[in-house]
Amino acid sequence: MNQRVLVLNQDFSPLMVCSVERAFILVYLNKSEMVRSSNGHKLRSVTRSFPMPSVIRLNRYVNAPYKGVNLTRQNVFKRDNFECQYCGTGRDLTLDHVLPSSRGGPHAWTNLVTACKRCNAKKGDFTPEEARMPLRHRPYKPTYALFLKDHANGQTHEWEEFLSSQR
Repeated sequence: MNQRVLVLNQDFSPLMVCSVERAFILVYLNKSEMVRSSNGHKLRSVTRSFPMPSVIRLNRYVNAPYKGVNLTRQNVFKRDNFECQYCGTGRDLTLDHVLPSSRGGPHAWTNLVTACKRCNAKKGDFTPEEARMPLRHRPYKPTYALFLKDHANGQTHEWEEFLSSQR
């Protein structure tokens, strides 16, 4: 049982991901309520059967510190779906500054994109407009909820309504 459960704060904002066992205990002890069960799957004891949770909501609000996403190479790749933002390939990926750092471009979410080595070399010290290489998607700073989807293990459809409003 390697399924994961999305844990929502009392205000329905995504808080974290936990194991099914932990989520069941929170529901069983009335510390949370089940919002979505996992498509017909059951947890069984010797004498009883319980629906397996997929999304739970805490009964008390937890004041969580700001959960931002760290700006790392791997996180930029995840945000851009491991695809070059110029040609769409998934091979030989690297980072590219939209406004080159040699021209004052910051090392920030809104200025970094995933690019293959070929496109990065072709673009060189130009902006995408100057190099006539349009971006497939404009770079943005992702939310914490976007990265919780990585833990969905195929359950994204059950979590979607809670994570999609958080972009």
